[in-house]
Amino acid sequence: MGGKLYGLLGRELGHSWSVPIHQALGCEDYRLIQLEPEELESFLSREDIGGLNVTIPYKREVMAFCDVIDQGAKAIGSVNTLVRRGGKLYGYNTDIDGFLYMLRRAKISLMGKKVLILGSGGASLTAQAAARQEGAREIVRISRSGPDSYENLPQRHMDAEVLINTTPVGMWPRLEEAPVDLRLLPAVTDVVDVIYNPGRTNLLLQASGWNRSEFYYDDLGLLDERHFRCAGGLSMLAAQAKRAEELFFDRTIPDGDTEKIIARLWQDRTNIVLVGMPGCGKTTVGRELARLSGKPLADLDEESVRRAGKSIPDIFREEGEAAFRDLESRVLAEACAGHGQIIATGGGAVLRAENRAALRRTGRVYFINRALETLPRDGRPLSQKGSLEEMYRVRKPLYSAAADVLVDNSVSLEETAELIWREFCENSGD
Repeated sequence: MGGKLYGLLGRELGHSWSVPIHQALGCEDYRLIQLEPEELESFLSREDIGGLNVTIPYKREVMAFCDVIDQGAKAIGSVNTLVRRGGKLYGYNTDIDGFLYMLRRAKISLMGKKVLILGSGGASLTAQAAARQEGAREIVRISRSGPDSYENLPQRHMDAEVLINTTPVGMWPRLEEAPVDLRLLPAVTDVVDVIYNPGRTNLLLQASGWNRSEFYYDDLGLLDERHFRCAGGLSMLAAQAKRAEELFFDRTIPDGDTEKIIARLWQDRTNIVLVGMPGCGKTTVGRELARLSGKPLADLDEESVRRAGKSIPDIFREEGEAAFRDLESRVLAEACAGHGQIIATGGGAVLRAENRAALRRTGRVYFINRALETLPRDGRPLSQKGSLEEMYRVRKPLYSAAADVLVDNSVSLEETAELIWREFCENSGD
């Protein structure tokens, strides 16, 4: 890039997906630039800056070092894109471009609605500006203190129709958190979370409808029959990056490139998760999927055996089922915190609600169903102990509640793996 410096400026960037996005857009030298606050002024004086994106916590701080600030960025009150031209540092805000793209992609309208915005940082300012631009009837910012806080949220804002989370609550690595419980906001039908890692935060999981099954235990809060429109932050990230690249290099990029990047990132980063009865073929199908996709296989039963230093039947016999389930949950949580894998679960992994949530946060989940009479029993403690029919009766609704897709594994493992891989690729970005 002609010796110019391009990258993402922030303080903690281990979670960022910006590098592959900008490289896909043609900026091959794009990199992550982590700085402490005291380093900011000196860094921004560099003459070799070509273009920078800016993230937490510097979106407002960098404004003091800009020679020119775009009117849109001034109106929002934050800058997320810097470009050096003719020795001057120009500040822009492309987050609003990404935010509006995210809303339109999800068919979410703010016109005439009461909008709650969680958070008070740079992303909150962007969301507020977008809500004003889109004609929201009322815009309320929720913070940790003051007249509109999380404590008085249900008392003051039960009539809110749109909820937008701009806080980092629920973001990697604190995946188990959620900023609010949607049961407290009975009029909300549109939920937006600007977080993109994980792809489905607990807030989006609660809104997505997957926990409405009567068999789904009330871990995220069983909701009524509202039909939510939901939007996650991946599309916002891709769209704002595309606009930033246009500013970096003074060129126009087709809008279709945004969708290609969303699909590519989703496919590269999302786990393919296999659930189902013991012996249904999760590991063998997983191996074939790993061959087809190039993704590594994480076999959770194999990892549990490795950590315990003994077989699963021995764990059951010597320590009991509860000890095995604790180990299984730890192994599963660690695997699901990663990206771009094939994850073959144990048959009982879905028994714990926190496991079902973990599988769906970072994965597309496939329930591999196979006729009971074809399932092997050897080496499987619970399959030997009792009735497979009773086990299936208990577990089937949990497999179904955890899964995005049901797969009939009555054909060859190669055909089953090809079916899953094709379905996964066709739904990239969903």
